[in-house]
Amino acid sequence: MAGGRVENVKITGIACSVPASVRTLQDEQRVFGEKEAKRIAKNLGIRQRRVAKGGICASDLCFAAAENLLKNLSWTRKSVDALIFVSVTPDYVAPATACTLQNRLKLDKHCAAFDITHACSGYVYGLWTIAHLLTGGTIKRALLLVGDTVSRLASPRDRSVAALVGDAGSATALEWDRSAEPLFFDLGSDGAGAKHLMVKAGAFRHPTTELTSIRTEREGGNIRSDEDLYMNGTEIFAFTLREVPRLNKRLLERAGWMLQDVDAVVMHQANLFIIRHLAKKMQIPKNKMIEDLADYGNTSVASIPMALTGKLNTQLTTGSRRLVLLGFGSGLSWGGAAVTCGPLVMPEIAFIAAEAIR
Repeated sequence: MAGGRVENVKITGIACSVPASVRTLQDEQRVFGEKEAKRIAKNLGIRQRRVAKGGICASDLCFAAAENLLKNLSWTRKSVDALIFVSVTPDYVAPATACTLQNRLKLDKHCAAFDITHACSGYVYGLWTIAHLLTGGTIKRALLLVGDTVSRLASPRDRSVAALVGDAGSATALEWDRSAEPLFFDLGSDGAGAKHLMVKAGAFRHPTTELTSIRTEREGGNIRSDEDLYMNGTEIFAFTLREVPRLNKRLLERAGWMLQDVDAVVMHQANLFIIRHLAKKMQIPKNKMIEDLADYGNTSVASIPMALTGKLNTQLTTGSRRLVLLGFGSGLSWGGAAVTCGPLVMPEIAFIAAEAIR
């Protein structure tokens, strides 16, 4: 079973950034009508989202977050031994976006850099990968950059995703530390459900053609093309109710924790409907379940670090906390981490305008 216990790895800091551009409930009303927009907002728990405009890419948001974090850490750039970029919205098919970020951040040329293609559970997958790179002590410091601009994949006339997704980038600093509390992981996947959350056309299995970009009416009156993001909400909901409680149970058993030992449960911020159903099914007290959708929406791979920064900043910058992190979704996949971390370096969320990108 993928996962396990990792020793000697410390989470040192987290920083996040979002586009300055805001899309509000009033904007959705102009597309879907007032009644439908309010219904969507109530079910999703979102009143506004940050969306990338002016050519802003996920890498730009992650770059801004990493710059902010490095300025607030006592690290030299030469001391960063590895950089991993996790996203489903990279800059290019090739090269790896991580390589371009190594150069933009002026990290040493001996810094290993590579990409991981993952969305909703990708933050935990990234933590797991970097933790295993660090645990042996061969490398000492690493940056995990996770972010997406999924709004650029969503058809503006598809109510299942258009009013849901927001854009964000994050940077997490990890380092080798013999005194660090152990990290616990549990990961899995069920690719049989991949078709329920995907962008069908645009890569090599289904290349773009003149037809793939044409938006037509699909199920439920939603309008999108094969190059737009598709989500089968019913199947995704069933998947989360089936797999996430099992994931949480296995993770707590692996860490030797009881629910009362946990300070906060931070899930992928899929939507409010799913989060609250999961909290009820797993009997997680309201004061321990983090909700961070109202101002940012579902920020895909960045939603867990966004929630940590937005909702637990004070707790994590002033002391140590036991956290359960649960990612789930695209793949279909899931990943959980039980971590003890803090005090952390955690700058406030930064707002990035297109003209600030270089």
